[in-house]
Amino acid sequence: MSTTLDRIKALAKAYAPDTVLVRRHIHANPELSFEEYNTAAYVKQVLGQYGIEAESMANTGLVALVKGRNPEKKTIALRADMDALPILEANEVAYKSKNEGVMHACGHDVHTASLLGTARILQELRGEFEGTVKLVFQPGEEKFPGGASIMIKEGVLQNPAPESIVGQHVFPLLPAGKVGFKSGMYMASADEIYITVKGKGGHAALPEMNVDPVLISAHLLVALQQIVSRHASPKVPTVLSFGKVEAKGATNVIPNEVKIEGTFRTMNEVWRKEAHQKIRKLAESLCESMGGSCDIDIKFGYPFLQNDPTVTGIARKAAEVYLGAENVVDLDLWMGAEDFAYYTQQVPACFYRLGTRNEARGITSGVHTPTFDIDETALETGIGLMAWIALQELEG
Repeated sequence: MSTTLDRIKALAKAYAPDTVLVRRHIHANPELSFEEYNTAAYVKQVLGQYGIEAESMANTGLVALVKGRNPEKKTIALRADMDALPILEANEVAYKSKNEGVMHACGHDVHTASLLGTARILQELRGEFEGTVKLVFQPGEEKFPGGASIMIKEGVLQNPAPESIVGQHVFPLLPAGKVGFKSGMYMASADEIYITVKGKGGHAALPEMNVDPVLISAHLLVALQQIVSRHASPKVPTVLSFGKVEAKGATNVIPNEVKIEGTFRTMNEVWRKEAHQKIRKLAESLCESMGGSCDIDIKFGYPFLQNDPTVTGIARKAAEVYLGAENVVDLDLWMGAEDFAYYTQQVPACFYRLGTRNEARGITSGVHTPTFDIDETALETGIGLMAWIALQELEG
């Protein structure tokens, strides 16, 4: 007589081809954050084919339940995000994005397809486990304020309330067939910084008659790095980066203002707030000292992501049983951010990584790039492992 583990592995193998097709459909039809109307409709349709009824939440999000025997005994949640990025895809594949300038470059198509495959397995096995698995298909992970925060406000963690939540994310640094875990602090908070440096524009040949916001901005960008190099404790990982500087002048025109945009990331809430004050004070004082001024807006973004030791321990042990200990690796701290962090602030959680790399086939591009893709054998791993983890969390 086959065990539940054997059954899950067999179902994962059987359902993997369909899951690949689901992933390719979603990949070819990407939608931006909070615009996932067609994606949500497709997910609801697929769930319906599996005999699972879904309800809308947060406009373009969905929630569904897979009920086992004695469904009120315990509830755990599984989450996938559905939004794509404003990137023009460069891959020449049959499932290339049909929406020019929009691409699933962060693997959310994989997350959604994987959770659908997991749901199909759990629905098939619902007579073999006790409890309820809540399926969370979330919009807007890539865009502030994050779909997770909205879904939480609308009650995704209630009725029924999950005792834990698990999320899975692609990891192109790890070969397909492997997964990674980290207990405790894992990912950084992420705040958005918007600075408008104001001066007095004019002819570039007459700098003495102007207050040059370009020059002020150059000094400011350098000076702000001391927030990290001279104020942050070496024990607290911190990143301050600026990715956009816009000065609408010309070779002979000094503009009236320069706009600067960046991100601040760390893993300590006390330091996070203190750093915001230091950034603001330094920017205002430096601009004033050079004859200009500035407006600064720091948007308080996603919190840090912290994996619960107990929930993560159960998930990791499940992965070692399912894949073999040699295919389960330890993850390092990651300065990237994820709105799954909002869930980790509310209930015990585990956010782990699914390997998608295949060097032999040239599948090595990182997320948020025009050439990102995955080794689709990872989907069989993804759907089976998440189903197995769900059952172990229900028993834990």
